[in-house]
Amino acid sequence: MFMRLSPNPLLRVTAYGYVWGVRSVPLLVQVLFWFNISYLYARLSIGVPFGPEFFSFSTTHLVSSVSAAVIALSVNEAAFASEIVRAGVLSVSHGQLEAAAALGIPRRRQLMRIVLPQAMRTIAPNAANQLISLFKNTSIVSVMAIMELFYTVQVIYGRTSRIVPMLLVATAWYVLLTTLLTIFQYYVERRFAKGTTRALPPTPVERVRLAIRNLRAAATDEGTPR
Repeated sequence: MFMRLSPNPLLRVTAYGYVWGVRSVPLLVQVLFWFNISYLYARLSIGVPFGPEFFSFSTTHLVSSVSAAVIALSVNEAAFASEIVRAGVLSVSHGQLEAAAALGIPRRRQLMRIVLPQAMRTIAPNAANQLISLFKNTSIVSVMAIMELFYTVQVIYGRTSRIVPMLLVATAWYVLLTTLLTIFQYYVERRFAKGTTRALPPTPVERVRLAIRNLRAAATDEGTPR
């Protein structure tokens, strides 16, 4: 993300090339590429480009199925997340940085105290959506026979032939975990919304407590003799 915003053209081009390349290739292709990288490169070496090698190693047992899944998902999500963060940083008015620089505030403090707290209001909803998408995209790694949720369901309904019930079980788990992530997203957004309004809206728990309190108060008023 910061490479895309760097004044150095080499860093900007490198970051743009990475984002462009990753977003242009389907995630399934990336997963299969890392899983079969040993067929493409039998050995990898570290050294001077077009020069001597310091050491090399075989890729046959280097990348397991789990490692390939982690690498593919991480590389893919990093490209999308970097664009989300970049958009959030660019949403902060540049005039605030100019004012902070005029006050002599160090650049690191400008980033941590001025830019990121405001940028998080834009970043949080998109980042949460991307996180939920990543969670559901883990079902893609079932093509490598990794024992994740969807592959486990496939194994069970392959043995019992109860396809629809097992798919409903998987759906229930996805809904449950996605709901937990959504609740986490709500409180993160609420935290970074401080300062934009004088009073934050009550949380769902506070709304329930307030409703119960109002019902009790109403019941007490009805039972009080007039």
